[in-house]
Amino acid sequence: MAISLSKGQTISLAKESAGLSKVRMGLGWDPVKKKGGFLSGLLGGGGGDIDLDASCLMFDQGKQLTDIVWFRQLKSNDGAIVHSGDNLTGEGEGDDETIAVDLDRLPAAVQTLVFTVNSFRGQSFNEVENAFCRLVDERAGKEIARYTLTEQGAHTGVVMAVVSRASGEWTMKAIGAPATGRTAQDLAGAALAHI
Repeated sequence: MAISLSKGQTISLAKESAGLSKVRMGLGWDPVKKKGGFLSGLLGGGGGDIDLDASCLMFDQGKQLTDIVWFRQLKSNDGAIVHSGDNLTGEGEGDDETIAVDLDRLPAAVQTLVFTVNSFRGQSFNEVENAFCRLVDERAGKEIARYTLTEQGAHTGVVMAVVSRASGEWTMKAIGAPATGRTAQDLAGAALAHI
């Protein structure tokens, strides 16, 4: 059974899923449903599309940014990380965007993966609900951990989670830190603050 993480909580991925080699970080969200009746919906009072972008920032042991996987670069330079593509609306159930990571193919220099989400159009998280990230063991087909983001606000980005390795063991930490920025590069400083 998947672990529901609290903000700031860290888990050992090896303890949760032995032999872990391929994972998928799924991110999901929904536009806030606007209040109002039929007439309000006709006049533009209904919920609109929310274009959030999931990204993975890769850092080395010296905390230097080595690569970014996002909607403009769907694969890491080493091919170990692959993005599913851009979801422009947030509509539908389940994951809206996913980032697959082959842990065994990651270069040894890469120590930390920071998963972020940001609003390219500048929409704030006051317009977002049901935001979450979840880590899935691809080999076993099971969800390992889930972090649900409950904070809304005027921010346009969030550092969602950090997956890092030390002594060959991988851990995941739920972050949920608000940030400001329209692209993954804009969130690099905020991501660095959490590794």
